[in-house]
Amino acid sequence: MLERVGVYCGSSDNVDPSYLQAARLAGQTLAGHGVTIIFGGGGTGMMGALADGALAAGGKVLGIIPHRFNNAELAHSGLTEMRVVETMHERKAAMADLAQAFIALPGGFGTLEELFEILTWSQIGLHTKPVGLLNVGGYFDPLLTFIEHMRAEGFIYDEHRALLASEAEAETLLRRLEEFRPPPTLDRWVHRRGGSHPPVDALPEQGR
Repeated sequence: MLERVGVYCGSSDNVDPSYLQAARLAGQTLAGHGVTIIFGGGGTGMMGALADGALAAGGKVLGIIPHRFNNAELAHSGLTEMRVVETMHERKAAMADLAQAFIALPGGFGTLEELFEILTWSQIGLHTKPVGLLNVGGYFDPLLTFIEHMRAEGFIYDEHRALLASEAEAETLLRRLEEFRPPPTLDRWVHRRGGSHPPVDALPEQGR
């Protein structure tokens, strides 16, 4: 059972209200399962809605915020705990260390950067924690299409694609993350000889 989940999401207020409602519901769902949310500490946009939803449902929310963003305009004022760090790198490292799994909700550059960093760390064996997308309203559909394009062109293997779960509902996504097991052949790219890359058609069906 997952007890601590890191969540990446946008902080912009200039989004459709349906996204904010989905973030609140995600917070409520995670709280309902006894999950402590670890996030960037913001009080605006998806970040604020996520935290508000969890707190209203009696959940625990830990914010990790860089010093430059720890102000009345940007930081959430009612979290269970707020940790202030000096840099974005420190925030990401702390989230990666504390969380047992990671979820990305809709967001912008920062959300995608955090998502792909934690995925890359999984790909190269720095952790074996599950990673998922909460694909609200099909927001991540173009990204998933591009990831499949990367796989089809041979830039990632099927087992790399299998590292990322995607669901439209928080309840279903949480269950998939709890059931996640790392692909057994994940490190085969490390042991390849002469830089050879297996053809796509030779890869296992898992994760396609």
